[in-house]
Amino acid sequence: MRSKQNGFTMIELIVVIVILGILSAVALPRFTNIQGDARRAKLNAARGAIASASAMVHGSAIVRQGLVQPVCLGSAVPAAPTTIAALTGNGQLCTENGNINVTMLYPAATLAGVVAVAGLVPGNVAPTAATLATEGYAATVAGTVVTIQVPGGSNPATCAFTYTAPTALGAAPAISQLTPATTSGC
Repeated sequence: MRSKQNGFTMIELIVVIVILGILSAVALPRFTNIQGDARRAKLNAARGAIASASAMVHGSAIVRQGLVQPVCLGSAVPAAPTTIAALTGNGQLCTENGNINVTMLYPAATLAGVVAVAGLVPGNVAPTAATLATEGYAATVAGTVVTIQVPGGSNPATCAFTYTAPTALGAAPAISQLTPATTSGC
């Protein structure tokens, strides 16, 4: 007795191939944008780290204002005791990332200030252009403004946010919002 063999017809195979082609044409652009989504998420995480670290430093600086601080053991080389000036709110604050430069009771707009306290580089490593690049960031300092970028996108200048140090006691730093315009280059 002969057994009847079943299989796919040529038309069925062509239909399956066409359906797979349509699905890949629709899904592929979405998957290629995952890198841009990852850069936007990294930028948002850095912004959140700077905002929360700034608030924590502000609280600590208010409490420690005018007091001599202990030797700071948080850095690779323990730093001598410092004081945050009572009238200006300037000085250094000891944190687990070492001594942080403080201006107007907030982290200074420098790599040794706001970038160091936010923990964008590991532990006791001083934030420099090279250490930030290793972690996937770039930072520029211009006066009282620090710009944090996540390079690698189509336009790193529009994959960034800024931290602007306060100009007077009682004022808060300005941290720019992330909008489609500031993240379009991610």
